[in-house]
Amino acid sequence: MRDGLKKAGLVGLGTVLGLLLSLNLSVFAQRESRLPIPYEDLQLLSAVFGKIKSDYVEPVSDDKLIKEAINGMVHGLDPHSDFLDADAFKELQVSTQGKFGGLGIEVGVEDGVVRVISPIEDTPAFRAGIKSGDLIVKIDDLVTRGMPLSKAVDHMRGKPGTTVVLTVVRKDTESPLNFTLTREEINVKSVRYKSPEPGYGYIRIRQFQDRTGEDLAAAIRDLYKQQGDLKGLVLDVRSDPGGLLNQAVAVSAAFLPKDALVVYTDGRTADARMRLTANKDNYVRRGDDYFRDVPAAVKKVPMVVLVDGGTASASEIVAGALQDHKRATVMGAQTFGKGSVQTILPLGNNAGLKLTTARYYTPSGRSIQAKGIEPDVQVDDGRESANRIREANLEHHLDTAKTLDKTIRNAPAEKIGNAPPGASADPSVTTPVKPPLPTTPDGVQAAPPPPRIDFGSDEDFQLKQALNQLKGAPVITSTKALQAQAAQTQAVPTKP
Repeated sequence: MRDGLKKAGLVGLGTVLGLLLSLNLSVFAQRESRLPIPYEDLQLLSAVFGKIKSDYVEPVSDDKLIKEAINGMVHGLDPHSDFLDADAFKELQVSTQGKFGGLGIEVGVEDGVVRVISPIEDTPAFRAGIKSGDLIVKIDDLVTRGMPLSKAVDHMRGKPGTTVVLTVVRKDTESPLNFTLTREEINVKSVRYKSPEPGYGYIRIRQFQDRTGEDLAAAIRDLYKQQGDLKGLVLDVRSDPGGLLNQAVAVSAAFLPKDALVVYTDGRTADARMRLTANKDNYVRRGDDYFRDVPAAVKKVPMVVLVDGGTASASEIVAGALQDHKRATVMGAQTFGKGSVQTILPLGNNAGLKLTTARYYTPSGRSIQAKGIEPDVQVDDGRESANRIREANLEHHLDTAKTLDKTIRNAPAEKIGNAPPGASADPSVTTPVKPPLPTTPDGVQAAPPPPRIDFGSDEDFQLKQALNQLKGAPVITSTKALQAQAAQTQAVPTKP
């Protein structure tokens, strides 16, 4: 038995070492002084590998064991690093292009369970009442604990018209909730806009995708065509989970002077240290600058940026840049606090590594990691709660970074190519429709979720206060203050 175990262990060690070589880890080793291979630790890994191969109740393939070992190694780093197999690579492309067949849920992993980051507006999950922070414990009859995120996504995706049952655990409910959802083709438009009042514009960015900058340019041109010179503009990045870093630079560049510093990143490698300015070389991947023919007045129009606890990553970059340059008033609630950049590192065999490689800093040198952006004007619309999950609540989150030295911040900006994509973080979203009441596993209807608003609608309290800010009118800081004001008005006796 010992000889068999030893043989299995040696086979396992050889397999693991072969995998490390196939993944070209020597490339990463060259970036540091050459470190010795930790043979003792690899022997321990090999021993575990061999023990499972010989003693586990059922046979397990080498491929499965190795992939799970890699997943465990990567997931133990931080909430945003991940191993990408061929399917995960495809998923990454889908998320940045904004078109797929499924339920419309952005998900992550927390303590081995699939957690809802955000339901996407006007999708099956959104209409059914799936909430940010919900834990998906079962997909049909499959338990999700320990399931790789890519597999969970595969089970939720599918042909439009087919159904799937999600079993959800929610903090505010005692029993799990069952949601039967019908898959649809999900087309996520990252930019929508309107004129809430004559002379004022409203632009909402839901997520930073491949065409966000181009869609923003079209929105600006159309608003100025409809309204003429704008008196004020509201940029809404509430519950925007982030996305592509170069598109965050593009959105910032639409409103900042040319070559103004938008964001800089700092990491251990030369590639991770970048200064990204409002220059087309930092956001245009193909063709001409799509902002070249937008009205010049958009650079000076008074602005308010709306943020909340779901404003994360790329959207925090935009809010921080416009705030630091005093280009806009940031209004709402403290943001999520994802101040890290993920880079996609190809590993061969259609695999890749989404690895956290840098922290990013606002133009003044602030790191928002695990802290977020503090708004200039706090406005509470009743959606924020003590249970809101932020970066600081996630297991293995990076520590809050120190502010970078002024000499680094003021270093000359270099011409930089396309920036690496930043991963989505933890958003929350509101729903404009009345969803069907969720049911518990025994079929009993649970209590209805609290009423929510549609961003940009006539009931959007924070948007109304943003317009007040732009018009120089008094800003009401909370819905409670508004209710108290209304009650006081009603209490004043009127003359007959």
